[in-house]
This record gives sequence, C-alpha cells and structure tokens, in this order.
Amino acid sequence: QVRLVESGGGLVQPGGSLTLSCAASGNIFRINAMGWYRQAPGKQREFVARITSDGSTYYHDSVKGRVTISRDNDKNTVSLQMSSLKPEDTAVYYCNVGFFWDYSSFEAGSPTDSWGQGTQVTVSS
Repeated sequence: QVRLVESGGGLVQPGGSLTLSCAASGNIFRINAMGWYRQAPGKQREFVARITSDGSTYYHDSVKGRVTISRDNDKNTVSLQMSSLKPEDTAVYYCNVGFFWDYSSFEAGSPTDSWGQGTQVTVSS
C-alpha cells in the first residue's frame, strides 16, 4: 500500500504565491516520475508539471515561468512552487507518483501509478 499526502493548498490573492507538497510513504522500492495535475470545476484533469527520476522537468505551457517542481529523493517528496497566481489557476491539485514495488518491476520498467487525494487552490481577491 502506498499513500500520498498533499499539503499547502489554500486561498491566495491574484499575484500571490503558494507551495504545494506531497509526501509518499508505504511499500516503495523506488520512485520513478513525480508530478502534479489539476482539475478545475467543470473541466477535465490536466497536467501541470512533472519531474523524472533524473531531475528532468516538464511544465504545461500555461504555468511555465510561474511554477517550479522539485523533489527530495531521500524524503520521497515532491513540491510545486507557484507564483504570480491567476484566478484561472484555481483548481484541485493532485499529486501523481509513479513507483516500483520491487526490483522486478523496476527491472521491467513497469511503474505503478498512484494519486493523492487532492488539495484545493483558490486564487481570488
């Protein structure tokens, strides 16, 4: 069983900053990529940012330059620093982690996907 616990959401004014964190725990041999997605009311869940096991980062065009994703491999955590927030950034943000249960799955390159419960980010004056 793997558990993802997100924190850091809340209400922030336009132009403000917020940092989300996600901690993974449980039966994990090794973590692969880690990322963040978001879902606004009435919309589909969309990709926000991703960081691979070697530290390569990828961002959705709508957040480039305003968001930084980072990870701490010792603590199995991933963070999302957001600045210059806009009302359209309002959404529930979900942590996504790909991990390997054991060496066999790692050797096979078959990570398992896990999702957090989501944390609300509201950007409003």
